[in-house]
Amino acid sequence: MKICFVLNDVETEKNGTSTALMCMTHQRGHEVYAMGVGDFNFHHDSPISVNVTQVPANTKTKSPAKFLEALQGKKAKKKQIDSTKLDVLFIRNNPTEEEGRQWAEQAGVAFGRMIQQQDVLVLNDAYALSHAFIDKLYFEELPQEIKPDSIITRDKDQLMDFWEKQDKKMVLKPLEGSGGQDVYLIDKHEKNINQIIDHLISQGYVIAQEFLPAVKDGDVRVLLLNGKVMEKDGEKAIIRRVAGEGEFRSNFALGATADSSDLTPEMQRIVDLTAPKLIRDGLFFVGLDIVKDKLIEINVLSPGGMEHFKDIGLPPFTDYVIEAIERKVEYKNTYKGQLSNRTLATMD
Repeated sequence: MKICFVLNDVETEKNGTSTALMCMTHQRGHEVYAMGVGDFNFHHDSPISVNVTQVPANTKTKSPAKFLEALQGKKAKKKQIDSTKLDVLFIRNNPTEEEGRQWAEQAGVAFGRMIQQQDVLVLNDAYALSHAFIDKLYFEELPQEIKPDSIITRDKDQLMDFWEKQDKKMVLKPLEGSGGQDVYLIDKHEKNINQIIDHLISQGYVIAQEFLPAVKDGDVRVLLLNGKVMEKDGEKAIIRRVAGEGEFRSNFALGATADSSDLTPEMQRIVDLTAPKLIRDGLFFVGLDIVKDKLIEINVLSPGGMEHFKDIGLPPFTDYVIEAIERKVEYKNTYKGQLSNRTLATMD
């Protein structure tokens, strides 16, 4: 299998879920390529080509950290390849990490659509990613019973009215963005509410969301594959993210720590109501962030957290993901054009 992972930038990639997945794919003997969102080349009279970096096939990489070291090292091979020679394009770049590179935010998805038209298996389905590009709007299409009360607006008066209705306690965040950046807890003691709202409105649409007191215990990330919670050897791919002292945002990038969590009936209910839409849309690998019985965020672009599984005694699950992709490639080759990319994307 020839598989190419689309990252923000190969040279600046950090050791995380994407690295772990690439390392496992390499260990399973596949041809693994990595590229940044700036490495696509379109020619009107030929297929799209991509500038890729490849760890030599005989390189022994016992850990994701060692794989990344080899990928960014001097012995890594850099070349240009015809995208139609790929079996899989795995879009894993995180648009919210693009600082000063606005052009890069949608490049991976946009070129992914074109490569998908060339009969390359693209994961997640590129058209589904286009629809869900602003994750938080896609989130709002899900059933209301599993979501906190919220509004999305650029109208300051509506935001203030929502605050009053929520007993003067709400969470404000930009519609576009993640990683806990520009996320504020606004209560009755907040003196800078006007400045915060003005700041967020200047960036675009704003989400005002009901504050969930249970967030003090952290949130739980549930990783889904083909619309199902990943499970291996009786263990489920679930991780609790516990915020640091004095912090209500449970993001690893902001210093949150990992803890274990069971799959509660409330979480399973959220999965059950979310999965049909994910499967229909061709969203293969998705992260759900849950607080008690409410879904607070959905990540369809670059779900992560797997690099912390070892900290809480979970198996890596990377082989689980790659085995699923191997099956999809086999189905695609067997049925030769009879199955759409969207169907293949979420087929077990």
